[in-house]
Amino acid sequence: MVAKFALFVAGLLVSAAAFAAGGGALQQADTDLNDRGSLQRGAKLYLNYCAGCHSLKYLRYSRMADDLGLTQDEVMENLVFTDAKFGDHIETAMPAASGTEWFGNTPPDLSVISRVRGADWLYTYLKSFYLDDTSALGWNNSLFPNVAMPNPLWEMQGLQHAEYGAPDASGDRAITGLKVTQPGTMDPQEFDQSVRDITAFLEYAGEPAILKRPGIGVWVILFLAVFTFFAWLLNKEYWRDVH
Repeated sequence: MVAKFALFVAGLLVSAAAFAAGGGALQQADTDLNDRGSLQRGAKLYLNYCAGCHSLKYLRYSRMADDLGLTQDEVMENLVFTDAKFGDHIETAMPAASGTEWFGNTPPDLSVISRVRGADWLYTYLKSFYLDDTSALGWNNSLFPNVAMPNPLWEMQGLQHAEYGAPDASGDRAITGLKVTQPGTMDPQEFDQSVRDITAFLEYAGEPAILKRPGIGVWVILFLAVFTFFAWLLNKEYWRDVH
């Protein structure tokens, strides 16, 4: 319970920082890093839909397998789509030059994106793509306008369009909402869970030790409690003759 509460508070602080930095109205990700099944599903979705463009160069396949309870065979057969070895870092197969040519910029490494943006920002971002005929890629994002990235999850989510309000004094119309006009392979609840799983995996990738820290913390607290008890006994012994 203490570990969950600490993660919750940390998430609130990061989300608040992201909002203050101009992230806009964010949806709550409600990720649970203690849910190993969610992390495993997130790893599968990330490596199938995101790793073609984005690397996780600070995370190794072997470390991921150990932390998420996966075997080497499961990782190599289902999650490695390049010539990478089990002990290699998770790199994208896309050459940097190709990324610049296709998208205008090389797709960034996402190893620490959760620590920069926060879980709520990532969750909201992945749900905020909409079709935009004026964009070079045909897509835009209401949270990150004019981002040079198509919607990698459109098959699951479906085709989403923006709804606009009345024009302002300058003639511009603000986006008031997003609506799926052509359903995808998942219903809204299933898609939300899939995005939550990807977000949870990216949270883990940003700081893999976060899965083991609560357990280590318990032993540290117990050590300090025992040390304090013996320190109190020693202090009492030192001052006994004085008193």
